[in-house]
Amino acid sequence: MVVFEGARAVNWRPKAGEIPQQPGVYRFRDDQQRVLYVGKAKNLRSRLSNYFAPLPSLHERTRRMVLTATSVEWTVVGSEFEALQLEFTWIKEFDPPFNVQFRDDKSYPYLAITLGDPVPRVLITRNRAISDARYFGPYTKVWAIRETVDLMLKAFPMRSCSDATFKRAEQTGRPCLLGDIGKCAAPCVGRVTKEDHKSIALDFASFMAGNDSRYVADIGKRMKRAAAGQDYESAARYRDQLVAMETALSKNSVVLSEDVEADFFGIAHDELAAAVQQFIVRGGRIRGVRGWVVDKELDLDLPDLVETVIHHAYSDDEQPPREVVVPVLPTDSAALELWLGGIRSAGGKVVLRVAQRGEKASLAHTVATNAHNALVLYKTRRSGDFVARSQALADLQEALGMPDAPLRMECYDVSHLSGTNIVASMVVFEDGLPRKDQYRRFSIAESTDDTESIYQTLSRRLAYLREEPELGDDEPNGPRKFAYRPSLLIVDGGQPQVAAAARAMADAGITDIHLCGIAKRLEEIWLPDADFPVILPRNSDALFLMQRIRDEAHRFAISYQRQKRKNDIASVLGEIPGLGPARVRELLKHFGSVARLKAAGCEAIAEVRGIGATLATTIVERLHE
Repeated sequence: MVVFEGARAVNWRPKAGEIPQQPGVYRFRDDQQRVLYVGKAKNLRSRLSNYFAPLPSLHERTRRMVLTATSVEWTVVGSEFEALQLEFTWIKEFDPPFNVQFRDDKSYPYLAITLGDPVPRVLITRNRAISDARYFGPYTKVWAIRETVDLMLKAFPMRSCSDATFKRAEQTGRPCLLGDIGKCAAPCVGRVTKEDHKSIALDFASFMAGNDSRYVADIGKRMKRAAAGQDYESAARYRDQLVAMETALSKNSVVLSEDVEADFFGIAHDELAAAVQQFIVRGGRIRGVRGWVVDKELDLDLPDLVETVIHHAYSDDEQPPREVVVPVLPTDSAALELWLGGIRSAGGKVVLRVAQRGEKASLAHTVATNAHNALVLYKTRRSGDFVARSQALADLQEALGMPDAPLRMECYDVSHLSGTNIVASMVVFEDGLPRKDQYRRFSIAESTDDTESIYQTLSRRLAYLREEPELGDDEPNGPRKFAYRPSLLIVDGGQPQVAAAARAMADAGITDIHLCGIAKRLEEIWLPDADFPVILPRNSDALFLMQRIRDEAHRFAISYQRQKRKNDIASVLGEIPGLGPARVRELLKHFGSVARLKAAGCEAIAEVRGIGATLATTIVERLHE
């Protein structure tokens, strides 16, 4: 192990020749020797050199981590697999702040069977630390698992009472109600031996693990034999058990072939967070669903995120199945498969794969859709939290040096298609929430670039600014085009866009409104005439609010731009394969008007220079869609 220390990144950077080229694991530490980040590498020298590139070229979050650190240390290992194992161990031990942080959005209930007890018990619990217990789930709803247990006790009448109830029944010789109604074999009073009761518990566990078809067929045969032997009481009991099994199975409908044992992962992510959904499939049925939110500190691509999610999913005694279906394969999938196989108690190989077609691909799409919806819900709930919104506005006030919190913010974005159909959007947030009734759209006839478009848009908007009327004052000229004077103007972009907006404000004589821009790739906040951006803390409510208003402005601009394209004949023609700008101009010049072009037939269009019969047919079909 080698350690390099120093005060700043430029001083403590290790020499490239001193870093080994073998596989290994590295740790960045701060001046308090706290571990900031743990990573692994197939080639340590190659990987670490990426962190010590010129600071302006680094991603903002990576640059912040490097500047926070004061040392880096590494440990050489023998293989990529050993590096993977050591990385997982250190992440769990040190919980580094710049590694991905997981937050389960809820504590999930499980069905547990305490097979390690002399008299096993089935219970619903959120405790995953019961010794020698078999767990099934997780379930998303407690009532669903209670309903399942109630049904299954008819087929497998095992103990479900507490230890105190069981001891009281043993002492009094009287079973509880469940024993009297046939939902417990009553080992407490000796109706069955403890060995026979444990056999029932093992059958219950086997059924829940996916061996359901065998038990259904076996109970069906017993029922028929009892009926043929005129043992109608036993036949009725088997019938009730069969109905209970089939009812329980109907609640977990078959989605795949019965021999499928797999976990399906779906991931939806953006710059700040990711939502993960895990569908647990056993015996072809969805036996459980988990979901959690990932806070991304450093900028991770999807393959690296998949690796981190897999590690989290199986790091707390969760057993991986034979197959794990993921959105994309991680870069070191072979080492990850080896690690998963090593922690699988049933033994055998674990395969990571991406579902390409068929029933598995269909289920994978469903899981991905659930992940996307979970991410949207997470953002909606976070933005709807009054305390979080208040904190975000207060943090923005402090970060931007404003005298008051920005209670009304307006954000502007420009959209175009190769310089055509230029439009801009204005979205309004008041008290941290969108005011869609006050959104505005701008059509820009001509512009040289995005900065000129921003200047035109802000100039037009600022022309309407005047002193806000007193409450209750009537509008002399009808409804106002802009309801209130904003506290903060935001543009989508960096220094050039902010400079253009500042020029528009100066020309309009506006000095009492604050201005900033948010650069999408690095999530940096730029102020007018600033040499360096304002960096808001990752996963802070302030940055989340800024990102949300910027994304809303982008969405609104894109939707308007697409609407204009549909109404623009040149854009429609430009989308036809083989019809470039020169041929579009030739068509419009030949027919003189859009109406004549739309009225023309295939033969007339084919006469235009450069347009053949096949292309003419395509043009007619597209114009008349």
